Amino acid sequence: MTFAARTAADLQAIAERLGRALQAGDVIALIGPLGAGKTTFVQGLARGLEVPPDRHVASPTFALVNEHPGRVPLVHADLYRVSDARELEELGLTDAYDRATVAIEWLDRFPDVAPEERLEIEIAIESDGARAITFRPEGLRPVALLSAAFPSAGN
Repeated sequence: MTFAARTAADLQAIAERLGRALQAGDVIALIGPLGAGKTTFVQGLARGLEVPPDRHVASPTFALVNEHPGRVPLVHADLYRVSDARELEELGLTDAYDRATVAIEWLDRFPDVAPEERLEIEIAIESDGARAITFRPEGLRPVALLSAAFPSAGN
């Protein structure tokens, strides 16, 4: 399933729809080049998860992991600056999988850190600057998640 987003607001609106359907245990893998809009997408997820508007949802590039309260807690991780897979254990991501929605940027660098059941979202930059957002569900829960968030999209 692929959606087009012409603006950051479009990207966030798509993510917000998905965020409304997210539950604890859902893992979102965000893949795309620098500047594609991965963090912008997570900001939309945060709105859908009812993270308070006064919370600053920014890239955790240097902190590596940020957690935000909401209808379901949102754990936002960025693996861009992780250079060794041994560092991943210290991030506590596996502990968050059962109690929060976890959104991981740059998961393609360390795909083994995520559970087999996850929703992979690739954001590509089109030649006109628009974004193509491709959803690839891995497992039954991500398929159900997409059906709930985008019922008319015909998964």
